[in-house]
Amino acid sequence: MGEPMIQLIDVTKSFNNNHVLRGVHLTIERGETMVIIGGSGTGKSVILKHIIGLMKPERGKVIVAGKDLSTLKERALDDLRKKFGMLFQGAALFDSLMVWENVGFALRQQTHMSDDEIKRIATEKLVMVGLRGVEDQMPADLSGGMKKRVGLARAIAMEPEILLYDEPTTGLDPIMADAINELIVEMKRRLQVTGVAITHDMTSAYKIADRIAMLYEGKIQAVGTPDEIKNSSNPIVHQFVTGSSVGPIKTV
Repeated sequence: MGEPMIQLIDVTKSFNNNHVLRGVHLTIERGETMVIIGGSGTGKSVILKHIIGLMKPERGKVIVAGKDLSTLKERALDDLRKKFGMLFQGAALFDSLMVWENVGFALRQQTHMSDDEIKRIATEKLVMVGLRGVEDQMPADLSGGMKKRVGLARAIAMEPEILLYDEPTTGLDPIMADAINELIVEMKRRLQVTGVAITHDMTSAYKIADRIAMLYEGKIQAVGTPDEIKNSSNPIVHQFVTGSSVGPIKTV
């Protein structure tokens, strides 16, 4: 199968006395979409921040494309981050910029392209996510689902090798959520990217994942295909995916 795209090896992180990650082991292969599930506040976002190098583990290693992030100087880390695109939970668009300027923001920051070239690429990416004729609109003119699509167009603008999705369907109605899930699957097929998503939306997880990892009490409790996770005999996994209040996961 070759070298994995991302490896977390015994990753440990705490904030004061709150031990969020307690030795996380996870391998993400090139070209696969890994979905990390778990309750609110369990550390899913902390894992994403470690993968992109915004946080460093107290113990353990994060290896991306064969490089141990802890050994990289800031400039090398910045270069590595160019491999990433990210769809933020709330789309995180700049209200004062037009849609095309939002999509092309990284191109303007990191290249010497002209505005005409940036707008051409932004328009092309918007079409890829199913948006035509919106490039000169402002974010305030868009629906929640359209903002998510613009966020996805921005995430792919630099043609990344890795796409990170932070709760990609949060705040969307079921039909729009399904449209975003379809787009994520389509982006993987067309762009051959490695994807890492965090969510507690099991409908989304089952649809977009090649494999699913369950995070609970700072550790990965199980990793498997959507069918394996759906039919898991692990009581923690079973309780979470069925949404039951009865089981080892406490509701308090």
